[in-house]
Amino acid sequence: MTDFAFRAAAGSVVGRRYSDNFDVVHLGQDPLLAVVADGMGDGEGSRTAGRTTVDVVIDRIRTAGNTLDAATLRAAVAEAQVQVGAAGRRIGQLTGCTLTALAASPAGLWLVQIGDSRGYRLRNGLLEQLTVDHTMAWLGAINGWYPFDSPEAHSARYQLTRYVGHNAHPEPDVLNIAPRPGDVLLLCSDGLTDQVPYSRISEVLQWTATPDRQVRQLLADTEKAGGDDNATAVIVHVAPA
Repeated sequence: MTDFAFRAAAGSVVGRRYSDNFDVVHLGQDPLLAVVADGMGDGEGSRTAGRTTVDVVIDRIRTAGNTLDAATLRAAVAEAQVQVGAAGRRIGQLTGCTLTALAASPAGLWLVQIGDSRGYRLRNGLLEQLTVDHTMAWLGAINGWYPFDSPEAHSARYQLTRYVGHNAHPEPDVLNIAPRPGDVLLLCSDGLTDQVPYSRISEVLQWTATPDRQVRQLLADTEKAGGDDNATAVIVHVAPA
């Protein structure tokens, strides 16, 4: 994809709730490859699931090179499912994580998603969530089981319907995105979106600032809000080549 240039930055904070960071983030440029995984829980299973998943996805995407496609991304997640499942049986505790990854290819940008970490796009002043939360809260809200801001929805946020490490080996969602100059893309764990309102995220992404400055501000906002979770963000600016 030679018509675009990407400027990107990534960051992660522990917050105040946990003694360690169980989010895993990777950012590679030229070609662009951003990966965010959020471990489930705060034990060894969480740490292992995130690290294993990110390593598998990076390896598969790099090996594919210019032939990267949806089938490759699904195969990468399927391999991660196998490896994380095996690790869980070895560790003997909950071993799972979310995954949101963005990769550039000649066919455009590929976005792969499983779990409740998220991918957003700011275009022409409108911030859209491109990914779907694989949670009972999302299903309940869109199907009218309960209001999105209800106590029932709040409780259901933590009931993931799909994740890496699930014994049914669910598949990810895979999207192909045609970028435009001026787009701003955000990948993040729920430690950010649970603590920083949509309006504030939109405001910061519209700043005339570097991706690094925007990442640092959003992560600082999570700590100002209480730092109740690990929080991770990757921000990508799209410009003409």
